[in-house]
Amino acid sequence: MLDKYARLLVDYCVGVEPKQRVLVKSTYLAEPLLQILYQLLLKRGCSVEFDLSFQDQDKIMYDFSSSDQLSTLPVFYNKAVEEFDALIRVIAPFNLKSTAEVSSDKKRILQEAMAPLRKRYMERSAKKELKWVLCVYPTQAAAQECGMSLADYEKFVYQSCMLDMDDPISAWQDLSRRQQHIVDYLNKVSMVRYVGLNTDISFSTKDRIWINSDGHYNMPSGEVFTGPVEDSVQGHVYFSYPTVYEGADVEGVFLEVNNGVVSTWKAEKGQEVLDRVFSIKGARQFGEVAIGTNYSIQRATKNILFDEKIGGSIHMAIGASYPETGGNNDSAVHWDMIKDMKVEGQIFADNTLIYENGEFIID
Repeated sequence: MLDKYARLLVDYCVGVEPKQRVLVKSTYLAEPLLQILYQLLLKRGCSVEFDLSFQDQDKIMYDFSSSDQLSTLPVFYNKAVEEFDALIRVIAPFNLKSTAEVSSDKKRILQEAMAPLRKRYMERSAKKELKWVLCVYPTQAAAQECGMSLADYEKFVYQSCMLDMDDPISAWQDLSRRQQHIVDYLNKVSMVRYVGLNTDISFSTKDRIWINSDGHYNMPSGEVFTGPVEDSVQGHVYFSYPTVYEGADVEGVFLEVNNGVVSTWKAEKGQEVLDRVFSIKGARQFGEVAIGTNYSIQRATKNILFDEKIGGSIHMAIGASYPETGGNNDSAVHWDMIKDMKVEGQIFADNTLIYENGEFIID
């Protein structure tokens, strides 16, 4: 299974070429996958560097760093974002809650300091200068967070990536073709409206570009997304799926939006997280609207990488836009919030019903 995973990441997701410089970023818990990736990347003729983290590294950084230290960009990672050809980031957590008690002020300092680097990352990606993929190696901490045994979680991760198929690359190519049909339709419309439980929110996508997210950046993938016209978002939305943001649980988020700006925010759990994030520049506007299309994923795991792809869901991200969509919102934040649409969910495009109860109904 790990051999298939490595080939999918190297040959499909980032599609490396000889002499390219590749950074692999992870923790040492992912060593079995990292060893196979290293061998395969070397066979493909790449120059490979590793950035590996150890247990509680982030917490130690927050606990013992001064404001100046938190504001200093990491030299090696900055160089990779500016100069490398590909980045493979393998999420393999020791403890998803290790930074939950870190002060909001420290988190804000680091987040704002990293904003220019994040922006540069997105710019190079939009220009196809930097290929990247974000993926998961199953660990006990991640399995425990979503209430699964490690064996069940491994099965969930691998099925979500279609590694249970005889030819995962062909399976992702098939999904790409199906999603392209949806993208071609959406790129011809100007107004989109999400309707569901405690939700009625609309936005313009005029002159914006819908993107077919088919596994070349996230693995697993399975979504179509764009950046809304920033001041056009209007209405209210309830995000039903729970999430973890910077180590803190957030559930039941309700937002009211006027002329593109979040005016009211409430959370059934994690209100203080919302309060902090919405104090950051650009966080009260939306950088992304999207529809999840991966029907191999049908449960929330508190991992955005999986949950935002759930077939039969929508998500909206507060904060930074992706430049390739034509979005203009600039922020240190990009936080995806997810809503189940399988019950009473509808999507309208230019007043035409195109999606109902978790399924597209366009020809």
